[in-house]
Amino acid sequence: MIHQLIFAHPRPGMTEEEFQRYWLDVHAPNYAAKIKEIRRYCVDTRIPLGPEPADPLWSGIAEIWLNNDEEQLASLQSPEFLQGARLDEPNWAAFWRTVVLDTDAHTLLAGPGPLHPHPVKLVLLAKRANGTTVEEFRSRSLGAHAKLALDIPGLVRYQQGHVRDGAYAVGETILDAAYQLWFEDEAALQAAVDSPEFARAEEDLKQFVEPRYLHRMAVREHWVIGTEAA
Repeated sequence: MIHQLIFAHPRPGMTEEEFQRYWLDVHAPNYAAKIKEIRRYCVDTRIPLGPEPADPLWSGIAEIWLNNDEEQLASLQSPEFLQGARLDEPNWAAFWRTVVLDTDAHTLLAGPGPLHPHPVKLVLLAKRANGTTVEEFRSRSLGAHAKLALDIPGLVRYQQGHVRDGAYAVGETILDAAYQLWFEDEAALQAAVDSPEFARAEEDLKQFVEPRYLHRMAVREHWVIGTEAA
């Protein structure tokens, strides 16, 4: 299954709050959710974590699950996308700042599932270090690094999404992985980020990624189709 992440920023003149509300109240239910090939769909809205940037890179993430490449192509050719979702995007999103990652998801800590959802999470985006192969990056990420991440206090669910092989067929990718770490609430997330275990895991990550392309974003999940464990 393809796990697609779309990182979006408000269009000029729209506040972050207006952007998030339009996405949740208008775009998601009226356009994106009507694309029949989408199996699961979640909107992650940015929440504060530490000093607030004047202009965040992104203010939300669309998470979309599709069964395979054929259904993904069909979704992009559908009238629901071409005459609906795509036409609506300029009403709320700065499309020139959008980043799209098609990933294969690796769940390393499953969590308790939809009966006890955990909508608050930290998303880390990484680009592997120069000279490191994709295979080396994935092996380190899913092996030694994952063991350190699993020691972070308060962690209830953990997933790594690695950019799919096909993206490398046409050149280098902008990023190589998205790490998602779930917590009970914002206080637990902040406590985790302030912990020595998180510092160790982050320092380890910097040993095999490009630190300048390491991005951190705290978000709250809003499920439109399905649930986190569907």
